[in-house]
Amino acid sequence: MARAYGANASLLAAFEPTYGNTPTGDFGKIPFVSTTLGSEQGLIANDLIGLGRDPSAPIRDVIKVEGDIVIPIDLRNIGMWLKALLGSPVSLGDTAHTHTFVSGNSGLPSLSLETGLPDIPAYFLASGVMANSLQVKFARSGAADATLGLIAQGEVKRTSSADATPTTLPITRFNQFQGSIKKNGQALGNVVAAQLTYSNNLARIETIRSDGKIEGADPTVASLTGNLEVRFADTELIDAATNNTPLELTFSYVIDATKSLTFIAHEVYLPKPKLSISGPGGIQATFDWQAAKNTAAGHMLTVQLVNDVVAY
Repeated sequence: MARAYGANASLLAAFEPTYGNTPTGDFGKIPFVSTTLGSEQGLIANDLIGLGRDPSAPIRDVIKVEGDIVIPIDLRNIGMWLKALLGSPVSLGDTAHTHTFVSGNSGLPSLSLETGLPDIPAYFLASGVMANSLQVKFARSGAADATLGLIAQGEVKRTSSADATPTTLPITRFNQFQGSIKKNGQALGNVVAAQLTYSNNLARIETIRSDGKIEGADPTVASLTGNLEVRFADTELIDAATNNTPLELTFSYVIDATKSLTFIAHEVYLPKPKLSISGPGGIQATFDWQAAKNTAAGHMLTVQLVNDVVAY
């Protein structure tokens, strides 16, 4: 009997022509670190009485298809996820192409994602997949990964793949040592760790259907939050928090002039943190920031991806 192994698993993705309708072919093979996306259907205890002390058979509940996927932040494939999260970008350039994604778009595309276990064989095809959130952590060392929260409409199990010949893009992975953080265009020093999380705050449309699926997942008011963990060396951030002065924070991974990924939070507000001294070592402070729409930029977040892909 064959057994499934993660080493042989595959992930295929394709944008859908309309929500919940899986395209025929034209899938891309996507690198990933781990995934929990899948369907589950709970059981409800039967409330019948008068038939003895032993319970009657439980009742099946609705089907939920959701989960997280951890992906490498790489030069080319990340553009597909950014399109799912923020909508189609504006792409410019001849040799080096700059793809600009912005927050606030109301019409977001949906995906079909296939998780393949060829050892069985079993292929789980999720349709109507919407990107709800993206979390990115910055550290001093290690590989750069991102965690995506996904909500799907349904899932089917197949014995063969939806696309036997998917397209693949060369993988060029960003690393944490290529990361940098700026405040108002200037390098921000003494940062030990940082994190940003963008969420579409999708609302599940849970209508009455015979198949138990949701009708859709609609974006509501978006949010952009994060934190900065800094060694206490000056009062610059403390003063900004005390005075409620908004800042522009820029988080970047840069390989060279033609290979980069930049997140720009245009209007960030810092809370005033409590400073705790727990010993003779260095003192650190954590700022749990929140972002808002910037009037001049016209949106809250801009993401710029520079690579050799013509369009997404």
